[in-house]
Amino acid sequence: MLKPERIDTAIIGGGQSGLSVGYQLAQRGLPFVILDANARVGDAWRNRWDSLRLFTPARYDGLAGMPFPAPRRSFPTKDEMADYLEAYAQKFALPVRTNVRVERITRSRDGFLVTAGDTTLESRNVVVAMANFQRPRVPAFASGLKADIAQLHSLDYRGPQQLRDGAVLIVGAGNSGAEIALETVRGGRRTWVSGRDTGHVPFRIDSRIALDVLVPIIFRVVFHRVLSHATPIGRKASIGANARGGPLIRVKPSQLAAAGVERVGRTIGVRDGKPLLDDGRTLEVTNVIWCTGFDPGFSWIDLPVFDAHGDPVHRRGVAPAAPGLYFVGLHFLYAMSSTMIHGVERDASYVASAIAGRARQLAS
Repeated sequence: MLKPERIDTAIIGGGQSGLSVGYQLAQRGLPFVILDANARVGDAWRNRWDSLRLFTPARYDGLAGMPFPAPRRSFPTKDEMADYLEAYAQKFALPVRTNVRVERITRSRDGFLVTAGDTTLESRNVVVAMANFQRPRVPAFASGLKADIAQLHSLDYRGPQQLRDGAVLIVGAGNSGAEIALETVRGGRRTWVSGRDTGHVPFRIDSRIALDVLVPIIFRVVFHRVLSHATPIGRKASIGANARGGPLIRVKPSQLAAAGVERVGRTIGVRDGKPLLDDGRTLEVTNVIWCTGFDPGFSWIDLPVFDAHGDPVHRRGVAPAAPGLYFVGLHFLYAMSSTMIHGVERDASYVASAIAGRARQLAS
């Protein structure tokens, strides 16, 4: 058996969170490696649906040390974001190893064992730089739908070309469901959206007043400072935040209605192979797109650091039950902005400082 490779800090995930932690560690002169399961840096963005654009203008889409290379008021596409992350890793010579899928993290005598296929790394510190939206969630009753109904989770949806001819039911009325619904109905398909009303932002995010006044207030003040663990209202808002869908940001209910999207109640099961609604109706559809969210998907972390819902227990990304283990990129890790590109720098800096402090403590 090969001896494990020794690494001071292993960062799992090469998206914006992992690259941000890497940048912050490099600024502190600390050694590390970034492990990413994808073939290229940025593939987590490239592999989203084709028409996806960011909800934040370019002025808020850059990471520390490198502004986003686009007009400040523009809303980048998912491919532009992917290419930016790849360029970011290259500019700062961040040591990213691609095509490395971590399968297990366990304790070792001096830290952690990180297993990825035939490769084993021994690391004093591990940073899990991933959102807690890793495993697509689909209800168990989905298996009862007729075999001729095409089913996709939003994670696997790329565009209408994947769908069969005929009507579409989108289960989940959040941002993903609303944006995909507009795309399918404009393609001439009868489209229903099923689920509770998540609310919506009451203004156009691309309007001049929004870009000049409202967006800075919402993203840099409300999401970044007010709704954080530093305030009573933020701590209250963080409770159960993973289970709640956020408000519609770009698409408004009036736009859905004007386009011909039909809103229905919750999808609660299957009857005669058809999706069953909570009002007792069944729908004649040939496609179902599950925009039903994700489970944390951290079962590969074999450490006692999770609560009853499978979410990591931490303080600003520091796992107290496993010294040397850290998280960045989690929903509401410290603030509402923690999963947003403009908010990750603060969390990454905090975790990098914790790693530097631990190194000094161990060296003394």
